[in-house]
Amino acid sequence: MTQPDAHAHWRPSSNPWAIAVVVTLAAFMEILDTTIVNVALPHIAGSLSASNDEATWALTSYLVANAIVLTISGWLSAVIGRKRYFMICLAMFTVCSFLCGIATSLPQLVFFRLLQGFFGGGLQPNQQAIILDTFPPEKRGAAFGVTAIATIVAPVIGPTLGGVITDTYNWRWIFFANIPVGIIATFLVFVLVEDPPWLQKASRKHIDFIGLGFITLGLGCLQVMLDRGEDEDWFGSPFIRVMAALAAFGIVGGIIWLKTAKHPIVNLDVFKDRNFTMGCVCISAVGGVLYAGAVVIPQFAQTVIGYTATWAGLILSPGGVAIIALIPIVGVLMRFIQTRLIIASGFFVMGLAFFYSSRLSPTIDFGTLVSMRSAQTAGLAFLFVPISTIAYITLPRRLNGDGTALFTMFRNVFGSIGISLATAMITERTQTRQAQLSKWATPFHQPFNELIASTQRALVAMGHAAGAAHDIAVGKVYLAFRAQAQILAYSDVFFYTGIVAFCVVPFCFFLTNKKAAGGPGGAH
Repeated sequence: MTQPDAHAHWRPSSNPWAIAVVVTLAAFMEILDTTIVNVALPHIAGSLSASNDEATWALTSYLVANAIVLTISGWLSAVIGRKRYFMICLAMFTVCSFLCGIATSLPQLVFFRLLQGFFGGGLQPNQQAIILDTFPPEKRGAAFGVTAIATIVAPVIGPTLGGVITDTYNWRWIFFANIPVGIIATFLVFVLVEDPPWLQKASRKHIDFIGLGFITLGLGCLQVMLDRGEDEDWFGSPFIRVMAALAAFGIVGGIIWLKTAKHPIVNLDVFKDRNFTMGCVCISAVGGVLYAGAVVIPQFAQTVIGYTATWAGLILSPGGVAIIALIPIVGVLMRFIQTRLIIASGFFVMGLAFFYSSRLSPTIDFGTLVSMRSAQTAGLAFLFVPISTIAYITLPRRLNGDGTALFTMFRNVFGSIGISLATAMITERTQTRQAQLSKWATPFHQPFNELIASTQRALVAMGHAAGAAHDIAVGKVYLAFRAQAQILAYSDVFFYTGIVAFCVVPFCFFLTNKKAAGGPGGAH
């Protein structure tokens, strides 16, 4: 019997559910910070005498540091000790939130956000690792239900909460609000959380500088490319082309190095486990559609329909309530139905929801937009908990740290990819739809002439001069024409996202409910 098996029945001295709530509170605060700042960027730019484009570096710097640390957090936990590392990340995240709130210039804010992302990156994967070791496999589904509230609900309510705080107070309170939560969470982690005995004896003191360099280069440049691509005209920009080349070099070089190094900073043996590998595929798709949907619907509401930021954010909020209501039901279903069938059903429901969401129109109302987003999030409720549960069910316990780090990294990185692809596709499809519609917007098409004439008559009846009415009518018709092209573009994005969801369904059947030999999570 191997040494880890001697501790197979270890349980923490504190209540496991209290531990789950505390570590989830920390992760919720960090995930919320990735989206809550978005709506405050114009206010930050004005306050710090910067342009809107320059202000976005406050978001980019956070995401770059976050992506890098997510991947190596398993190694850092082994070197420092998981509880100690979690407390350091939580305490310093809180300190950096205070520093961001008192920043007096944009360079200061960008630097403090970089530090905040560096320390925040260790919270999500270690939260999952703590839950994995705190709960026995048969109770992990319910425990991951608590985790799902942080992972799925936080990005949903982030823009709304950020808009309310910014409008009511100012953008600095977005960061100051973290301080009391961080202090309380740090104290409770100190009191409740403990490292399991097998982790206390683990040792990975060797520093893989080459692997660290590849990860930093690859993921850092990839995140910069994804976050800045839309503003820099993607591959039309030399800067984006350089970032893409460096990202490819770093990622490919990193994979080759980590597979051949004696003491890699990240153990890629986790991908020998089929459940974990397919779980990463599924969670990547979840991350992509979760963040893409959360961005596209509010953007449509604001740019096409003319909603305010607060009302656009409120479209997302009922979806968060739907997730919270459905997660306990999913937990019950997992006792009676194969987990892979639940996951496949979740992607199928999500595909149907996005097909339903592709039926946009210029006269769409608030209730319909809410129902569209709620349908999308209903599918998410059937995905996150089952995927998180089955991904680790056959993974050796010694690989939990690296597994949770890579699992979280895939979700976040593909979330960024989903956002970037969705926004780029909106621009591209708008141009394509304009070209398709332009053949009808011509003097040689009689309905177009009749529309111009009727609009012109209406303007004259309203008191406009007859000479100017024609030009005004053409301008109004062009605005309607452009709005129609945008609506069709957003519908296309939802339609293609639905196809992606349907395409993942067959992969779900590569998952298995079989537990690891020698007991769940045992040493292999």
